[in-house]
Amino acid sequence: MARNDKVRLITKVARMYYSQGIRQTEITERLGIHQSTVSRLLKKAYETGIIRISVTVPSGIHSDLEEALESRFGLHEAVVVDSITNDEGQIVRDLGGAGAYFMELAVKPGEVIGISSWSASLLEMINAMHPSKVGKASKVVQILGGLGNPAAQMHATHLTERLAYLIGGTAVLLPVPGITTSTDAKKVLLKETYVRTATELFDRMDMVLVGIGAVEPSRLLASSGNVFSSHELNQLRKQGAVGDICLQFFDSSGQPVRTDLTERVIGMSLQQIKKAKRVIALAGGKRKVDAIVGALNGHWINVLITDRGTAKSVLEATGN
Repeated sequence: MARNDKVRLITKVARMYYSQGIRQTEITERLGIHQSTVSRLLKKAYETGIIRISVTVPSGIHSDLEEALESRFGLHEAVVVDSITNDEGQIVRDLGGAGAYFMELAVKPGEVIGISSWSASLLEMINAMHPSKVGKASKVVQILGGLGNPAAQMHATHLTERLAYLIGGTAVLLPVPGITTSTDAKKVLLKETYVRTATELFDRMDMVLVGIGAVEPSRLLASSGNVFSSHELNQLRKQGAVGDICLQFFDSSGQPVRTDLTERVIGMSLQQIKKAKRVIALAGGKRKVDAIVGALNGHWINVLITDRGTAKSVLEATGN
């Protein structure tokens, strides 16, 4: 076949398929050529530039930032919210809305799902969620102790029980404080039947939902009573701590910062969290940038839901 004839046929097939919406089987019948030839000609049309496929990204969608985060940190998925404010409260609400949409599509039947206790973003996610139409989870497990200030204590229970209701699972509460007064107290509490019921599920998680905390606790965490003293937090900073997941602290490279304080926490360890198939973190805002970088460098999470400003700051902080 002469060069011009071949180009003419490639162009004709491309126009029939893409411009006129004619199916490949019909093109085969009209032109009297084999369907495999039609497929090959369409592929050639793309390779030679006769067909050019472009994706127009709508305003407010930040696919470039998502792909950059996924590539740099090996994430399964990044979701970047178009939050255009520096107000931490609004960012938290925006993250919660994005998290709710993500969860409504992500839950699979029979999954064991863990949720942390003291995250404002997770609370906003729960408040924004609708009952799942996809599948019924098996269990929703509280993965960090939630007892503390009576007013704040309701928050931890609400998170677990509400999520269980929304996705059709059974709530498994962890009825202990997040931080005990001593390691001996922790040992005693871990022997309680209801506590063991929760902790025995820590190694069986399909999905874990967490916040990422800065060393300086959020207002929600501080009000719960589940915080270390100022002196203890200063000790963590001196050892390089930049943030935590479930009160398990790490440095900027993601390495765990282990102290005597770590032994007083009742909740999932970083190693247990990392074993889950999907570890989804909702975190954003200027105050959280260093903590998010540490969590990403340590590969403690594999799905990040954050805001545009934070995504840019994280990428700038870790750029070569």
